[in-house]
Amino acid sequence: MKKSTFFSSAYVLPKSNNFNDSDSFNHEPVVISTWDHGLLANRVSWDILTAGGKSLDAVEQGVRVVEADPNIRTVGIGSYPDRDGIVTLDACIMDYKSNCGSVAFLRDIINPISVARKVMEETPHVMLVGQGAKKFALKKGFRETNLLTDLSRKEWNSWKNSSKYESIINIENHDTISSLALSGDGRLAGACTTSGSAYKMHGRVGDSPIIGAGLFLDNKVGAAAATGLGEAVIKSSGSAMVVEAMRNGSSPQEACENVILRILKMNKEVENLQVGFIALDIRGNVGAFSIKKGFNYAFCNQKEGHLLLPANYLE
Repeated sequence: MKKSTFFSSAYVLPKSNNFNDSDSFNHEPVVISTWDHGLLANRVSWDILTAGGKSLDAVEQGVRVVEADPNIRTVGIGSYPDRDGIVTLDACIMDYKSNCGSVAFLRDIINPISVARKVMEETPHVMLVGQGAKKFALKKGFRETNLLTDLSRKEWNSWKNSSKYESIINIENHDTISSLALSGDGRLAGACTTSGSAYKMHGRVGDSPIIGAGLFLDNKVGAAAATGLGEAVIKSSGSAMVVEAMRNGSSPQEACENVILRILKMNKEVENLQVGFIALDIRGNVGAFSIKKGFNYAFCNQKEGHLLLPANYLE
């Protein structure tokens, strides 16, 4: 196991920790997000949190900025398309009451995270997919937009000529944007949004919109979110397992490490496997861990300010 910088915003929880009195903790705002573009998200989220805003608003508005940036190639507009040249987006969101909403295989809508929130707040369902998700978004006032930029189209045409479909580990600083926040009133929220694997099979959906895989939280314990190969995260219910490890006494860092080891054992046949997790507990401690070198995350609290940190990694 190899270590990069690890930062804890508070103190590491003891193994015997009891979360039942979490409502009595003195909370300070914290936000943690995946990858370099997590800094962009965190700045928006932090302004909301320090103004006394809700953690749910903080994570939604933070990742919306990333979705709307065409220079970030794996989230929102300008993303890599699938094999058929079509950009499809996945997202989910979850609040401190365990309310959640999700969209998958969504086309032509820049901000799937906000559609997911509408699903959570204005329907009896958790997930809408494909044409049904798009129809719902348009009904709620979202604008139809061509998500395939000229650059993405050019690169897709080049990829077609090479006729290769290979997974690439650690596309540097370009992956799912997952964000977890703790507000001053002790309420957790999480958001996850992505366009999925570049040149994936048409119709493929990864872990990002799946509650318990790409994102999970329990306000008595903590929150976790994933990045990397979605199929491996789905098979392990990765984010839910990180939260359960924290419930059983692990620190956020230990919980991420334990689930990464489990995923690696479950996927011994997968070459160049890369998965990473971020975690945040109800007391403001954070952790991050990945299989391979290259995963980083953005962090902010009142004491340390905005930081971009390399995650510890296994191999």
